[in-house]
Amino acid sequence: MQIFYGKAALMDYLSTLKTTNSSIGFVPTMGALHEGHQSLMLQSTKENDITVVSIFVNPTQFNNPEDLEKYPRTLDADIIKISNINPNIIAFAPTVHDMYEGKTLSQPFDFDGLENKMEGKFRPGHFDGVGTIVKRLFEIVKPTRAYFGEKDFQQVQIIKKMVEKNHLQVTIVVCPIHREINNLAMSSRNERLTLHEREEAGIIYKILNGAKAKFSNNSAEKTTQWVKNQFKKNKIFTLEYFEIADEKTLTTCKRKSKNKKYRAFIAVFVNNIRLIDTISLN
Repeated sequence: MQIFYGKAALMDYLSTLKTTNSSIGFVPTMGALHEGHQSLMLQSTKENDITVVSIFVNPTQFNNPEDLEKYPRTLDADIIKISNINPNIIAFAPTVHDMYEGKTLSQPFDFDGLENKMEGKFRPGHFDGVGTIVKRLFEIVKPTRAYFGEKDFQQVQIIKKMVEKNHLQVTIVVCPIHREINNLAMSSRNERLTLHEREEAGIIYKILNGAKAKFSNNSAEKTTQWVKNQFKKNKIFTLEYFEIADEKTLTTCKRKSKNKKYRAFIAVFVNNIRLIDTISLN
């Protein structure tokens, strides 16, 4: 299995592999790989001649220094997991210095307002950091297709906007959320939960499903209030936000329209660990 720690070496190697007709699949991750990541890799290997997986904890997308410090880093275990899926997958685990060339700063982006909703509202500068690193990774790997999980739905919409605005030649492939036995959305942050917290966190998806049922016969406002009330009863989890929004524009739903697709978005804290999830309401 090929592992690269520097962008120049990876670019040189990929240039020897790629032909006019070959395709490159790319799975960008921050490591601590789980079954959700593995499903993205499997899909990429099926649809492309070459697959690259990056493992890079990007400092510019963390607005909470403690979250960055405690983010799980399990490179050796991640490499084994990648190799077990397919030893032909190429791993890219660069240093912060290599990616940012000594200037660990994000560049400003205009995502047509998508960056100011939900995650962007509660994590200032987050999506500039995401846009900066994803754009750089795309420029290094030059993928035909890039694979992302649906759990980060807002991030995916923002990356699609960045691709469109920068005229990047890459297709964004969105894959379903992988869930644990209790339906908690798989996330690298789940590793920081205690066993009890992890078991109890299944309530997030349970409440999302309840919201979906409520929304079918109620307004977005009433559904949102119902969700808030559910979390007020819970002593373990603190609701940061719950929002029902238009899937395409991420605009908050004020009044339902039959012609629009809606999605519920949620962010919850447990013991200072932040969990997000989403569900389609149509």
